[in-house]
Amino acid sequence: MKNFKFNMSLGYILKITLLSLSSIIMQSTFAQNGSEKVEIKGKITSQNNEAVPFATLLLKGTSLGTSSDENGAFQFYAPKGKYNIVVSSLGYETITKNIDATKNPVVINFILQESNTQLQEVEIIGRKEQSYKNTNSFIATKSATKLKDVPQSVGYVTKEVILDQGAFRINDVVKNISGVNQHSFYNDLVIRGHRVSGQRNSGLMLNGMRIMTSFWKQQLIPHIERVEVLKGPASALFGNASPGGVVNSVTKKPLFEEKQSISASMGSFNTFRLLSDFTGPMTKDKKLLYRLNIGYENSDGFRDLQFSKNIVFAPSFSFIPSDKTRLNFDVVYQDSKGRIDRGLAVFGNGDLNSVPITKSLSAANDYLNEFNLNITLSLQHKFTDHLSFNSKYLNSSYDEDLLEHRTANSFAALGDGTFDITKVAMRVFDRKRSWNNQNFNNYLNYNFNLGEIKNKLLVGYDYFQQELQPGGSQLEARAYLLKNGTATNSFNVANIDNYVLDTNGNPVTNVAHFDLTSNTGNVLRDMSKYVYRLRSFTQFKQVNNGVYIQNQFSYKKLDLLIGLRKEYFTDYINYNTENEEKINQDAFIPRIGAVYKVTSNVNAYGTWVKGYQPQTATAINNPDAGGPFDSLTSELIEFGFKSEWFKNRLGVSLAYYNLTQKGALYDAGDTNNPDRLMQIGEEKSKGLELDAYGKLQENWSLVLNYAYNDAFFSKADAATLAKFGDTKPNAPKHTFNLWTKYVISQGDLKGLGLGFGYDYVSERKGSIIRDPNLVPIFPSYGLVNTAFYYNVDKFQIQLNINNVFNKTHWVGAYDFLRSFPGQPRNVITTVSYTF
Repeated sequence: MKNFKFNMSLGYILKITLLSLSSIIMQSTFAQNGSEKVEIKGKITSQNNEAVPFATLLLKGTSLGTSSDENGAFQFYAPKGKYNIVVSSLGYETITKNIDATKNPVVINFILQESNTQLQEVEIIGRKEQSYKNTNSFIATKSATKLKDVPQSVGYVTKEVILDQGAFRINDVVKNISGVNQHSFYNDLVIRGHRVSGQRNSGLMLNGMRIMTSFWKQQLIPHIERVEVLKGPASALFGNASPGGVVNSVTKKPLFEEKQSISASMGSFNTFRLLSDFTGPMTKDKKLLYRLNIGYENSDGFRDLQFSKNIVFAPSFSFIPSDKTRLNFDVVYQDSKGRIDRGLAVFGNGDLNSVPITKSLSAANDYLNEFNLNITLSLQHKFTDHLSFNSKYLNSSYDEDLLEHRTANSFAALGDGTFDITKVAMRVFDRKRSWNNQNFNNYLNYNFNLGEIKNKLLVGYDYFQQELQPGGSQLEARAYLLKNGTATNSFNVANIDNYVLDTNGNPVTNVAHFDLTSNTGNVLRDMSKYVYRLRSFTQFKQVNNGVYIQNQFSYKKLDLLIGLRKEYFTDYINYNTENEEKINQDAFIPRIGAVYKVTSNVNAYGTWVKGYQPQTATAINNPDAGGPFDSLTSELIEFGFKSEWFKNRLGVSLAYYNLTQKGALYDAGDTNNPDRLMQIGEEKSKGLELDAYGKLQENWSLVLNYAYNDAFFSKADAATLAKFGDTKPNAPKHTFNLWTKYVISQGDLKGLGLGFGYDYVSERKGSIIRDPNLVPIFPSYGLVNTAFYYNVDKFQIQLNINNVFNKTHWVGAYDFLRSFPGQPRNVITTVSYTF
């Protein structure tokens, strides 16, 4: 850290020294020529009316010039005269204007147009926009493309929204994207009625590549520039992909100008957070840039015995040796400590108010220790202005070390075959597992014209490998003791003679039941008293190879996108053993989309795309689940409109979709094997989505979204329909979210801001129904959130109040044994300083 501080100080001293020397030289020149100084000032904005920070201005033929500040404003002095002023910035067309600097002052503003030839093919330099609106994305086409020109729905949350809402996790911010809701309070989401979760390789990405993450803990985002959701199957670009969509987190990349910020937050549930963000050049010629994000959190949470201690260390370095070659090296290190929270168990009669939402089933000696490391290397090389090669490599590793007391997925069994609905049957897991993912993506971009038709050709090859490392194993203490000295999780009255019984004829527990009426259930447990069985997680390996081609045609007002991917999947079962077996699958995956420019600010689009997701017993990391299963396939038809308003400050999109998937896995309801899954026929979701992001005025920001989603079973067996009807679990029909921030920009109250939000989710069914006569339905809710801001120069104090009216609500649920209540009213205060 000493060297780091020294480099920053040296860079700062060099900058001040150079500015001072320039000032001395300018003053000397003025004195010698007897010339009068003229002030030249103004502002630089984009075609979307967004400020362009850190743009370079130079008076041609001289050494005089400056850079715009973070608000796009600039000011410098020059001798009287007539000049050509050159303005340039990465990602924009360079422009030159004649100015007459014979009168003082000279006020001139510049509007820069985005350059398709200068846009990055791989994200090496950080995003310059500083608003709720994001103009370009890489996730939808594997190259920088304006979201308005993408023929598919892409939702996003920028770091500006994240900061204003005081968010720290992905689950905190997905409410800002239409069609996305929580399935549980794990790393576990629902997109358009289809589930995306951690510890799988089909739905969660970092910088466009698949990562291995925790299933239990939500992803942290203090180092994230924006969270994106590409809705619908993304298999034509990424191969194995969830039918609902993929969630992509984009890390903060280095900037050309020095900028540092530090913030500290304190609030409810003994929460303390400390964040820092440093960026800038490491060399005078700005060919080597850095960014360092550090995050620390210590919080108890609102649930008994739950806590989170998290450290995020995320350095990023960009090397730009020439205008043709760019490299980025990106590291994200996360160390998390806490406990697994399996959710709220209520009485077996389904009374959601029978147990306080704070009650957890954890024991005081439970723990969850997780380690996550993601290392990314990205390269872009331009052979010509029209041909470039792009390559990315990601190594993602995840370690899980846990001890938990959890439900045996039933209430306490009695000897007569009934249940005590106030007590929960329990079991214990003591588990260690480690995974490693490796991604290697390579593609060529070639831009060319055929007559009046512009073409953007993409040809690529992807390699992906996931391994469960040796040693993965678990000690399990099951619920009830058997006379043969072992234990089981279920009680079958027909085989009562096999069980150890107490004096009342009830089965004796191996792990004591959890009494929901007691206040002492979270005490230390004596682990040596249990009867265990050892379960080994067989080492496995999965490999994906994909080759693909995509072309974006542009002719006048019409853009057409056509893509085709050939995917090869190999699953190594019993990997590195004598019984090793390979399961091979392959698929052709097409994609067609079109965009028509109706007016200068309104585009209409439509798309058709197929999806592919192989799934076997190893794919879900649990051999007790059954399998191997057939591949999950999907198909999306979508059309809508994308537009920009208020001088391009506000982006608005409207989408209609019809999504079909076949072969999804669901709980089989097998009491003897609660982990077993079943593969049902066909599911559909169709609906309407509205999103708006950006500014109504320079000082008034807005996020607004609404989704109507009808997710249902179109083909299923009688047992499934008897349980669920035709409605998919954890798929609300209606969701609505509003967040707006207004800052007073002048007068005595300048710098004072107010944020207001409302989040609504309609009722949902739980994902596991054990008794068709007692369906777990969780009520709709509407939450009011607010925030207050006060900014003075580089200092800001911020107060966020979430769930203002302390509404009891559930963000998702499995059943009455595992429901997931949302946070009660909470307050967090943040003090930040930018320098």
